[in-house]
This record gives sequence, C-alpha cells and structure tokens, in this order.
Amino acid sequence: MNSKTKILFDFVKKRKTFYIISLLVCIVGAVVLAVSGLNYGVEFRAGTSMDISAGQAMDKAKAEELLKSAGVEAGVMTLGGDNNNRLSMRFNDILPEATQKQIQEKFKATYGDSVSQEVNTVTADMAMELRNKALIAIGVASLAICLYVTIRFEWRFAIASIIAILHDAFLVISVFAIFRLEVNLPFMAAVLTTIGYSVNDKIVVFDRVRENLRFAKLKTPDDLATLLNESIWQTMTRNINTVLTVLIAAVCLLVLGSPSIQLFALAKIVGLASGAYSSIFIAGPLWYDMKSKALGSKKSSEAKA
Repeated sequence: MNSKTKILFDFVKKRKTFYIISLLVCIVGAVVLAVSGLNYGVEFRAGTSMDISAGQAMDKAKAEELLKSAGVEAGVMTLGGDNNNRLSMRFNDILPEATQKQIQEKFKATYGDSVSQEVNTVTADMAMELRNKALIAIGVASLAICLYVTIRFEWRFAIASIIAILHDAFLVISVFAIFRLEVNLPFMAAVLTTIGYSVNDKIVVFDRVRENLRFAKLKTPDDLATLLNESIWQTMTRNINTVLTVLIAAVCLLVLGSPSIQLFALAKIVGLASGAYSSIFIAGPLWYDMKSKALGSKKSSEAKA
C-alpha cells in the first residue's frame, strides 16, 4: 500500500452522514411507489401510441385542438424531428381504427397530404407480458452480477457491492417515481446498464482494497479506515474519468437527442451519478463496517487466548 497517498476527505469518518442521505432518498422513493406507483408508458400499460410526420413544422397547441375535435386527448405529447415536423402522442386508452383515421384526416386537412402516421396499440395482456419480462430480465441480470461478485471477492466485498448496486437501481426508479417520469422499455434498458456500470465502479475500488490488504498490517479499525481511504483516493482519478466520459455522452443524448431517447439518457445520468457516489460513499464504508467488526472479534479472541 502506498502510504504517501494524500487523503483529502475521510470517507469512513463521514460514512453515517451518507448512509442517512441515501436512506432518506430511498424512503421517499418507497413511499411514492407505494402511494402512486410508477408512471408506466404505453409499453407497460394498455393504450395507443401515435407518431405523425408532416412536411412542415407543427404546432403543439394546434395539435391539441385537432385531437379535441376528434374527441380524444393525448396523455403525453412531444414535438421533435427537423423543424418540429414530427409529433409523438401517447393515449391512455386504445383508440378505435375509426378514431385513428379521423385524427389522420384532420392533420392532413391542416398540414397537407404529406402527413403520415405510425400507430402502435398495446393491449392489457401484452402490457402485462412486457412488464413481467422486463422485470425478469432485470432480476436475472442482478442475480448474475451478484453471483459474479460473490465468486470473485470475499463475502464482505460481495455483500457491500450487492447493497450498493441495489441502492443505485432503486435510486433511478425512485427519481422516476417522484417526478412522475414515464417508465418504458428504454428506461428498463437504462436500469440494466446502470447495474453494469455500477458493479464496474465497485470492482475498481475493491480490487485496489484487496491489493492493499496483501501488504497491510491491520491492528486496529483506524488502520483499516486508513487503508480504505487510501484505496479510494488511489482509484479516484480513474473512476472520475470513466464516469465523466459516459456522462458527457449521456448529457449530449439528453440535450440533443430525440424525445424517444431523452428519458433513457436521463435515467443513465442518474444511474451513473448514483453508481459513482455509492462506490465511494456506500460500498466501501459498508465493507469497512463488516471488516472492522471481524477485526475486533479477532483481537478479542487473541486476547482471551
């Protein structure tokens, strides 16, 4: 272990503060989930999605008037494409074909014959099947990662990593629940990639901790705290550079991307930030708490002997 590593911040000493912050956010998210649930998109809830393209810019207020004249109202409506010539609408109910045709005719009457539309309808059975498959995919991926971490590291590293990874995934879900953001298939993909990036951050830190343990002579919990702090600071530059690289790409997708991928980008940003945070402030300190107890037990046994 490099004893010259400069410790600019004591992560171990301040660990309880960050435990409380994470716990409060998770509690708020759990309460919102219990009361309101998630704001599922059309993929996970019966309904109709409709994308209308025109050869000219469209106006959102005018589009709302056209829908009202057809006797319907969109739950979500976003403009995109070049010069706002593409309108995406999500309806909470399944629209009959006659209504779909009526909407297209009204838009053609306003914006010309170049108007085209793409309609996707999801029934209640299809929505439930998609939701269940998405949850199974997240569960299988989480289980596989947990198994990998358990095999590669000792059980204390594995438990700390698993708790921190679950914290990251739940934090993304909590943010979407609190702000009533739409949960769709891209969101599920973002949660899965969040889990992958999160475990990568933990492995980088714990690899350095494990390497430093080989040369360390630990006698007290303070020695263990010093080792963990130095290990975190030794990997800090690498972690920051890795996260910033992906964050820049995610922010560009959020700002410049189409509406269909903006929520994916937002979920990625939250997940990346949470993964970097938990690797430093949650996973490492959790391992310290478990390891320091084992160190204290070992010293007690030696003293009795």
